[in-house]
Amino acid sequence: MAQTSIEWTELTWNPVTGCTKITAGCKFCYAEVMTKRLQAMGVEKYKAGFKKVKIHEDALQIPYTWKKSKVVFVNSMSDLFHKDVPLEFIQKVFQVMKDNGQHVFQVLTKRAGRLAEISPLLPWSHNIWMGVSVEDNRVLDRIDFLRQSSARVKFLSLEPLIGPLPKINLSGIDWVIVGGESGHKARPMNPDWVLDIQEQCQSSKVAFFFKQWGGKNKKKAGRELNGQTYDEMPDVELERFI
Repeated sequence: MAQTSIEWTELTWNPVTGCTKITAGCKFCYAEVMTKRLQAMGVEKYKAGFKKVKIHEDALQIPYTWKKSKVVFVNSMSDLFHKDVPLEFIQKVFQVMKDNGQHVFQVLTKRAGRLAEISPLLPWSHNIWMGVSVEDNRVLDRIDFLRQSSARVKFLSLEPLIGPLPKINLSGIDWVIVGGESGHKARPMNPDWVLDIQEQCQSSKVAFFFKQWGGKNKKKAGRELNGQTYDEMPDVELERFI
């Protein structure tokens, strides 16, 4: 487990590391940059590099040690539904999340087709939030695959947003996160794209979270939209405290 600066979660938990790029949203992958940095620091878990997908059985025990309720981003450094992650291991990860119902686990994938395919084989529980990344209109089919899953809470991560997304079908979607790309070569995000998505969420009564404008200096760019911050979360988030 690791503390994180990601605005919409509290901790990261990585039972899998390593990935491969599949679409335009992967071009300047944050996980790839971080993997290279950790590898250079001699961190054992990342010695195989980014392009080698590795499972970490020992990491499965970590959530059982947390004493207080947490909001946890699962596999920030990989994709749990990557083709090189065995179904049996994915099932183990889901069982760990089910066993630890006092925590909220946020799982995010770009491999939405595999998610839909194996969803019936996974032990879903109330505390597993399932999301897909959608960077532009070329990958909108990921949302349809997400809808086919058995997740109680379904969310979209529109980050890095590199194109407009008018008329998103938000049926069955509980939460939308929007963010611009960061880094020296960051592709620009048009404010009109963000405003349009915010209005779509408002009309559909879907929680909207604006993460960042991004760019070369994301801290300076900030995360205000129309002079305010949007930190909305699904209503069910509070149920973990009941």
